[in-house]
Amino acid sequence: MLPPFDYFEYRRIRNQKQAERDLRFASLPHPYHLQITASDKKIIEQPIEELVRDIQGSTTSALSVLRTYGKVAVRAQKRTNCITELLLPEAESWLESEVNLKGPLAGIPVSLKDSVQVKGFDTTLGYSALAGKPFTEDGPMTKLLKDAGAVPYAKTALPITLLSFESDNGLWGPCLNPHVPGYSPGGSTGGEGSLLAQGGRIGIGSDVAGSVRVPAAWSGIYSLRCSTGRWPKAGVSTSMAGQEGIPSVFSPMARTLNDLTYFTRAMIGMEPWKYDNTVHPIAWRDELETDAKTKPLRIGLMRNDGVVPPTPAIERAVSTTVAALTEAGHTVTEITTPDGADPFTGLDLASQLLNSDGCHHFNVPFRSFEPTDPGAYQLTRVAHLPRPLRYLYYLYVRYIKRDQILATLIRNFGPKSSAQVWPLVAQREAFRATWHKWWNAEPQQFDFILCPVNATPALPHKAMYDAMSSCGYTFLWNLLDYTAGVLPVGHVDAVRDALVAPYRTVLQRLGSNHAVARGAWRHYDSAKMAGLPTAVQVVGRRWQEEQVLGYMAVVENALEQYIDPQTSECAKYSLLEID
Repeated sequence: MLPPFDYFEYRRIRNQKQAERDLRFASLPHPYHLQITASDKKIIEQPIEELVRDIQGSTTSALSVLRTYGKVAVRAQKRTNCITELLLPEAESWLESEVNLKGPLAGIPVSLKDSVQVKGFDTTLGYSALAGKPFTEDGPMTKLLKDAGAVPYAKTALPITLLSFESDNGLWGPCLNPHVPGYSPGGSTGGEGSLLAQGGRIGIGSDVAGSVRVPAAWSGIYSLRCSTGRWPKAGVSTSMAGQEGIPSVFSPMARTLNDLTYFTRAMIGMEPWKYDNTVHPIAWRDELETDAKTKPLRIGLMRNDGVVPPTPAIERAVSTTVAALTEAGHTVTEITTPDGADPFTGLDLASQLLNSDGCHHFNVPFRSFEPTDPGAYQLTRVAHLPRPLRYLYYLYVRYIKRDQILATLIRNFGPKSSAQVWPLVAQREAFRATWHKWWNAEPQQFDFILCPVNATPALPHKAMYDAMSSCGYTFLWNLLDYTAGVLPVGHVDAVRDALVAPYRTVLQRLGSNHAVARGAWRHYDSAKMAGLPTAVQVVGRRWQEEQVLGYMAVVENALEQYIDPQTSECAKYSLLEID
């Protein structure tokens, strides 16, 4: 159907897909609609390795575990609209015929970002044009999971375009934060964050600029951004196929650190390079994980990325973590990033590489008037300006508005020829080499870098219109291809985390009164955000998944032992209560 009449096709497909989803939930067998019992809660709270042992020892049935998590999915969907495709009851038949119950993930339910290909189901990415095209076979990622014994049971929400810290699209509607519904659960793997925070088990998402880490931070769970080649990526769909300037990586997410570590170890133990040619044959190295947990650590602290200062709630989470680590006997030193390779230079370079097509590909599947993401709209608007007009816009922002940060991001943002992309890739490699040399040199030689995940806690729905560029704390590590983990620290406190003055005044005092910082800070309100999670990021070097998980355990243990002097309470984050 030709534009603009294809708008009616979008509406028809939207209504059809949502009705199909509603029917699948409503027609689930009776056990899925029962209340969560004490035995269900025991299953939900049991570590993965114990569940695997019980399933393989026949003391717990895989079907009962699946039905427990089906109950969790039913309740989570009602509260937060976090699920796109429900894979039940097909998952019950897979248990009988396709899932290897002798594997390291025997009978463990796993949720998947909507982009993972599962036979018999669409992979729409939120676009109506991709609906009604179910895959005829599992992608390699799904095959690997089933061979490991895992049971895919749900596909979860994401933003259309996959380039947002929101998880909303016109096909499925907005996914809500499980702590405060008026706020985003993060993106682009926000449905995973929301489901896992409400009692889900483990999940898989993708990350090109923070898309597994921000949902973990904003929903209050754990995630690990793997380096390229350490985790499989075949058998998935994307809105930007062929984009390799900043490669997207698929990575694990979980409700607890214990589960995250076990899941990562189990998946790499399955030798994923046999399923996916992009995976490096690097076996799991237990000794590196153990070593990371059992020695005094040298920790570099990047408290501020120099672009968007952390808001009070995030500053408190970082300070609490530093105090806990120091009290536990570790050394924390504030870093000065390498000359010529600072986080803002990285943000500018990464933005150009990621959108070197001028935002063309992620806009192709849209039907007329199909809703887009507010942040992606902003990117597209700038990228589609004719070059002379974009330069005039740059001059206006730089010399009339006197905003050097935003002006720099605007100046070179737009479609690139291959002759223009190649030098950018060369700059990326030089940037990586500079950081490699810096980290090796004295006085650095840190075990890991501690920093915020984002300058703010979760933001309200639609806030990406203002806050799209506030991604430097995660995007930097994608550019460098470093391994990075996220763990929750606490919650926003309405009083302790309140601004001492209007946000523009605070930013002026901090020397950051520019549009990028204002776009994030304008939505900060500790009273409205009270109860939202806060988190920190643990950054290791390339292919250091074992060490980073070990470092995360050190941080978590330190927080568990640390008593906040202002409250006389343990600083450790508490999970959502599952009812």
